[in-house]
Amino acid sequence: MPKRWTIAPHDASVVAGLERSAGVSSIVARLLAARGLTDAGMVKGFLDASMSSLREPEELFGIAEAADRILAAAKAGRQIVIYGDYDADGMSATAILMHCLEAIHATARWYVPDRFDEGYGLNAEALRRLRADGADLVITVDCGIASVAEADVARDLGLELIITDHHNFGDRLPAATVVVHPRLPGLEYAFGELCGAGVAFKLAWAIATRACGARQVTPRLREMLLRCIGLAALGTVADVVPLVDENRIYVRHGLACLRAKGGPGIARLLELAKLHEKSALDSEDIAFRLAPRLNAAGRLGQAGCGIELLTTHDPTRAATLATYLHELNAQRETEERSIQLAAVKQAKEQFNPEDDPALVLAGRGWHPGVIGIVAGRLAERWHRPVVMLARDELQGRPAIGSVRSVPGFDVHAALQACRQHLVTCGGHAAAAGLRIDDSKIATFREAFRAEVAQRMPAELRQAHLTLDGETTLAGVTLQSVAEIERLAPFGQGNRRPLLCASGVTCTDPPRTMGGGNKHLALSLVQNGVRIRAVAFGAAEWLPHLPPPGAPFHVAFKPKINEFRGRRSAEMELIDWRPDGIDVAVDLPPLAETTHET
Repeated sequence: MPKRWTIAPHDASVVAGLERSAGVSSIVARLLAARGLTDAGMVKGFLDASMSSLREPEELFGIAEAADRILAAAKAGRQIVIYGDYDADGMSATAILMHCLEAIHATARWYVPDRFDEGYGLNAEALRRLRADGADLVITVDCGIASVAEADVARDLGLELIITDHHNFGDRLPAATVVVHPRLPGLEYAFGELCGAGVAFKLAWAIATRACGARQVTPRLREMLLRCIGLAALGTVADVVPLVDENRIYVRHGLACLRAKGGPGIARLLELAKLHEKSALDSEDIAFRLAPRLNAAGRLGQAGCGIELLTTHDPTRAATLATYLHELNAQRETEERSIQLAAVKQAKEQFNPEDDPALVLAGRGWHPGVIGIVAGRLAERWHRPVVMLARDELQGRPAIGSVRSVPGFDVHAALQACRQHLVTCGGHAAAAGLRIDDSKIATFREAFRAEVAQRMPAELRQAHLTLDGETTLAGVTLQSVAEIERLAPFGQGNRRPLLCASGVTCTDPPRTMGGGNKHLALSLVQNGVRIRAVAFGAAEWLPHLPPPGAPFHVAFKPKINEFRGRRSAEMELIDWRPDGIDVAVDLPPLAETTHET
């Protein structure tokens, strides 16, 4: 379905003033102004992203008491268990506290629940087993804030429970010994968008300074914190939290620490992901190359391998684990391609993905750990909420479902309105999960479609690209892209700039590339200037793109490509549109054009 393009307006006088006051180039000034950064002081803070701008950990309510209790438990030789989560953020947070507790010589181990048998968050039976095995103190990371009943179980067992989390909470907070959360009602931290690993780093920092009795920590603890800020960067990018404020600082400095001090597991994983030869890591390397390998372990029920990879000091064991995670990711990609092909076939043959308000697709043999990825890809492709249901092979247990939305639509609210058809459900506005009996799928499908049709405004039913500006291919140079990179790290809340160029042509027929031939490589030319372009996951464009020599328009992200030590500017294509449509105005509604993009 064609996307609507809009070029963001800008005030030339504001941009010119920012060039003078902040001493930045015109392109950087325009991009900063588009992000609402028009004060020279704000610009300096944003561009510098200094470590000294991190707030003291004690400003986060509960940190001081949690750190004191953990230190006391360590000194008394009590057994401490870090109770983690099975995604990359949860793995990173678990590893941060394990490194911290190892550095202060605590008796500690970690526990991660089984994704399929225990599910997300604290589990009462797991707490009973941990207590029976000698645990005295349980510290949750990236989970626990909604585990009200389980906290009561911990109290009844005599378990000291410290909850550190960043997720949404319910009607009441769990009765834990200490709760650390950046958005506690009435006690909100100055920056409420920390991820689980970000909260864990704050706690590790507080423990380190208390262990030393001073802000200046020992060399051993300093090395631990540098390694942990790399893990905080990994968790922050992987969890798709806004890369602003403290998250921006974590990632800006943590990327270098992750590479230099991430340990043998990260070092080997970087090699397998073909990132070790780059001059520097960027946030997109984490998002698209490193985090998926960790998340693959969690999706396929092997999260423990990811945590061990992040915590082991044994190079041989690290290499074995990295290879295993790399292979799991390849398995996940194969599963994903297979499920996506089946889901697209089902959507086109049994439903109308171009017109239906939402899609509810179900299949046997679909891996429940992978369907969320496919749901996200289909939601992006057809720009409507998608529910993917993995039906049980033996037809005895409820189907497991993953739901993905489109920007601006609260899919969780629509799901809650259909709750009577479900065994259970939960999540947030952009993504959710559910379980449903086979016999209720058809009824739920109609109810969910009706809810989405009623709740989703017409303007949300077509994807919308907001472009930062128009340029020529001659303007996409190594120097200009290097200027743009000053705004990095890019991600949620600070997206990589999106530009457009008019009247480009292909010099040769585009070709597919990558695993499964799902990506496109193109050579574009405009007024004699040639540049390489790639379009990820866009192989379906191939039959529709104009032939070589025929002009069309492209929306793209400018990037620097490194290959065998050579750096060059290139374009990552996000969308295209046929010639004859002015890129400076919105694309007409789908009904008014016969072009398919």
